[in-house]
Amino acid sequence: MSVTLPPLTLAIDTSGPRLQLAVYGATTAGTAIADALVEDLAKGHAERILPAVADLLASNGLALRDLGRIGVTSGPGSFTGLRIGLSAARGLGLGLGVPVLGIPTLIAMSLSGPEAGPFTVLIDARRDEAYRQRFSAPGVAADGPALLPMTDARALVGPHEPVRETPFCDISALARFVADADPVAFPPEPLYLRGADAKPQEKARIARLPGSAAVS
Repeated sequence: MSVTLPPLTLAIDTSGPRLQLAVYGATTAGTAIADALVEDLAKGHAERILPAVADLLASNGLALRDLGRIGVTSGPGSFTGLRIGLSAARGLGLGLGVPVLGIPTLIAMSLSGPEAGPFTVLIDARRDEAYRQRFSAPGVAADGPALLPMTDARALVGPHEPVRETPFCDISALARFVADADPVAFPPEPLYLRGADAKPQEKARIARLPGSAAVS
């Protein structure tokens, strides 16, 4: 019995200090594809992401025109990394005319969790805080994502409840999830949960003379 694969899907993760890409599905010729490219990359996502996509596709005899949909982690995570990943995914989707899905990072992390829930996903958010969310099964949220003090996040974990605590998602699992997910349910919008670290410096502001207009 043959299995029908979904259209070729590209998954992108730039939420942490790693560039992760995966392709999964079938080409227009019906060839099954499942491959990934992972590079440890603390900086330089913007310069590397599109060449890396081209490398991954070319190594499988593919081109951008073969893609049928694109998924990208939408946060929480690195502000810069998320913006780069989302911008690249949206740009590719617009140019190719294919759906782009934004998958929250905690959901992406849950995809390699235990088959039977509940279980909790924790991401170290630094400053003794954590991003956390509980799941009843991989990809099936039992509550909403939250940023909490680390001690509070751990206190919410039930007795004997498994905890998935890793800085990186399984990019191949993400590609499989995106291939079957509803684009309407996962718009490609950022989910930060925390405000930006960079704040305007009041002392550096230039005072405006009374009655003067702003320069546009």
